[in-house]
Amino acid sequence: MEKIPVRHINTKVKEPDFLSSFKIRKVENLLSGEDMVQALHRHSFFYILLIEKGSGVHYIDFVEYPVTNFSIFFMRPGQVHKLTLDRGSVGYLMEFASDFYSPLEQSGIQILRKVSSKNYCQLDVARFSKLLFLLNYIFQEYSAREDKFQEVIKASLDIFFIELVRQSRNPQNSGGKGSQYMQDRLEELLELITFHVANHKQVSDYAQMLNLTAYQLNAITKSTLDKTCSELINEYIILEAKRYLLATGNQINQIAYHLGYEDVSYFIRFFKKHVGASPEIFRHNFK
Repeated sequence: MEKIPVRHINTKVKEPDFLSSFKIRKVENLLSGEDMVQALHRHSFFYILLIEKGSGVHYIDFVEYPVTNFSIFFMRPGQVHKLTLDRGSVGYLMEFASDFYSPLEQSGIQILRKVSSKNYCQLDVARFSKLLFLLNYIFQEYSAREDKFQEVIKASLDIFFIELVRQSRNPQNSGGKGSQYMQDRLEELLELITFHVANHKQVSDYAQMLNLTAYQLNAITKSTLDKTCSELINEYIILEAKRYLLATGNQINQIAYHLGYEDVSYFIRFFKKHVGASPEIFRHNFK
């Protein structure tokens, strides 16, 4: 089974453990006066691209986003993307592994879930400037590497993520305690689906993991996304199938087995029902 190409933070040069788990670079230095064109791949780390000035196109999990001034892209480990970034673009690319920044407190975990659940955010100049100030500071700490600079960077990331949640929040979703509870359970559910969907495809499985009834879980998904839990499970299966169809040369039966389907013909029917084309046709037409 061919895996989707995965990029890691580690460089060819042997680095201390910290530097193999965190990196921040200026976009203009990465481009070196040339366009950047990346093929479809996935990362084993969190990926934040902040564009102060620039243009291009960024596909994240097959959704097209424009690269424009004052835009931010946030990707979780496992997502696939391809990026075209035009020369002259300015900003920061920050990457970190979960073993570097992994909040212990529940509030920190929830904040990281929130910011990483939104792949694209377009801000006005004033809001963007606050985030740019924080990344400038992180970059200075990373470059100078003075005493305790790792701790300073982690503390600055706390502030950066809180500010990003503030800036990208949808006012319509800023309800009371009940809506916050539902949003937290939804984010836990989506994380569980990511890790367990190959072996667990029933709503009851996830309800049990979350100590909820299937009725309660469906009430949460309907209230927050207007979708049933089954729809969310199916959507992730289709997304992962698309990832492997377009980023690898695996046969359809290999992808089906990887996703937990022993009956390949059933998987093909399932995919066609939700996509409108067979896996083979989808692969051919998208490429």
